[in-house]
Amino acid sequence: MLSVTNLDLHYGAAQALRRVSIEARPGEVTCVLGRNGVGKSSLMRAIIGHQPISAGAIEWEGADISRVATSERARKGIAYVPQGREIFPLLTVKENLETGFAPLKDADRGIPDDIFALFPVLSDMLRRRGGDLSGGQQQQLAIGRALVTRPRLLVLDEPTEGIQPSIIKDIGRAIEYLRSKGNMAIVLVEQYFDFAKDLADRWYVMDRGEVTLEGTRDTMDEDEIRKRMMV
Repeated sequence: MLSVTNLDLHYGAAQALRRVSIEARPGEVTCVLGRNGVGKSSLMRAIIGHQPISAGAIEWEGADISRVATSERARKGIAYVPQGREIFPLLTVKENLETGFAPLKDADRGIPDDIFALFPVLSDMLRRRGGDLSGGQQQQLAIGRALVTRPRLLVLDEPTEGIQPSIIKDIGRAIEYLRSKGNMAIVLVEQYFDFAKDLADRWYVMDRGEVTLEGTRDTMDEDEIRKRMMV
């Protein structure tokens, strides 16, 4: 399980996160919701180790990883799909996927069949350069690259941003499948509430660097969440 407790994060003198606490459990999708600029991506960067925290703790599978390097977090089963995808445009689809081998032992360095079952277009375009793919296809590639690492925690930062509706549905089905396997915790950052509400087992709404509302699927008040996301 991922447990984030009382997290503070600063960029110089500016405080981006204030006493933020969330948790994510295997077999569940935890959604972090909110408008642009409220601290969602800063929280994700803290979880994966891209940004040092000022206070609080991050625990993964019972161990404190608050000061652990990003590369070591990847070896501990944490994978990240960044906002904006950040695929390598001059590498082929196959080469992009193979960059996910970095944290793996030699025996595990293969592309799982599940990736092509979830995103068949990647199989069809293995020799195409990443930069030649559409935005939606690049998003599928970014998720596939993360899955190559065999993560036990998958962090997805706004995977539907700028994506056509048909591929949004494909991404939703992929997330549902990964959850159903029961061995992966999924953290999903979203502004698109209609996408998140059908997936969320646990949810948090952020505003101005703080969690202002939280709950589970059973306690979801759609009107209140929408209102908080529009303030």
